[in-house]
Amino acid sequence: MRAIVLLSGGLDSSVLAYHLVKALGHEVDAVSVDYRQRHRCELRAAQCIARELGIRHNVVDLSSLCGLIATSALTGGMDVPHGHYEADSMRATVVPNRNMMMVSIAGAIAASRGAKLVAVAVHAGDHAIYPDCRPVFIDRVDRALAVATEGHGDVRVVAPFVRMTKADIVRAGHELGVPFALTWSCYEGGKRHCGFCGTCVERREAFALANVPDPTEYEPIQVRRSG
Repeated sequence: MRAIVLLSGGLDSSVLAYHLVKALGHEVDAVSVDYRQRHRCELRAAQCIARELGIRHNVVDLSSLCGLIATSALTGGMDVPHGHYEADSMRATVVPNRNMMMVSIAGAIAASRGAKLVAVAVHAGDHAIYPDCRPVFIDRVDRALAVATEGHGDVRVVAPFVRMTKADIVRAGHELGVPFALTWSCYEGGKRHCGFCGTCVERREAFALANVPDPTEYEPIQVRRSG
């Protein structure tokens, strides 16, 4: 089956791309979105993962929206929270309606290319704060896209990790041979993972809980303490 995967370049979406290609045998195209996120280096990571898989990769430019949705730490509206994610710090990283926009765009691309699926990598760790990562969102956006493309592609949305933890995803990726070192999680967008923002902490913990070696290159401890 042909599918479009929303590939950010992060750990979760990279494992999803490998899952679709290697485990399920789907014919996959990858779509990434440039919304002028401060960690734009993730787009290069997405390109690397797509190249490793030998799949088509396109970047959709939504950077003109940045000024309209700059209420998030990810688009420069505030500082990126550091330390373990709590409700308030995670809330600062919400980009309003981001997944709805991305799924809609991917759905249009899917319909035009004869792909039947749009695959997204939302997981259980995101449910508490991100409303567009919850099972109810996936269910309803799936129904909406099915209606919107009825008779013109009949595209559906799938989210195979929606009830999995990030550690579960790391384990699955390890079994699939995902080159984790090529993926990017850090919201600071530096030359290396900072190691102390919420998503870096989450990434470290996931590898530890999964008992999988973490190949991520983090900033040295002395650099992190001086920041």
